[in-house]
Amino acid sequence: MAGMRGFAQLDEVLRLALNAVALRQQVTAHNIANVNTPRFRRQAVRFEEQLQRARRRAAVSGATTHPRHLPVGTQSIVAPRVVRETSTVMRNDGNNVDIEREMAVLAAAETQYAALAQVVAARYRMLRSAISQGGR
Repeated sequence: MAGMRGFAQLDEVLRLALNAVALRQQVTAHNIANVNTPRFRRQAVRFEEQLQRARRRAAVSGATTHPRHLPVGTQSIVAPRVVRETSTVMRNDGNNVDIEREMAVLAAAETQYAALAQVVAARYRMLRSAISQGGR
């Protein structure tokens, strides 16, 4: 990653991460709202594993020298995925929501979102500074 291309790629990763954390907050709130619903199964957001796989695939790169060449190291679309957890049962009514676990997930997601937002703000402060003071 070099120059503006690298800046844009990292921006895309940060955007995806912010969206994934926001989705995690929504899904967790949905789980909490259904803590007393019989047979409700909690949902979770899977994102970090997909991001790691995409990062490993992107580590291999190459250039095409002919239009008919296959691209090497192209990035695949990484999107958060909502999955229903069916392997555990917390109560006799079939509900598997653990309110303490959900509150911990929600607190972690809030912290992650705040940290990612600070990174985005800092990147744009640096970019603004480079633009406004670059000619001095």
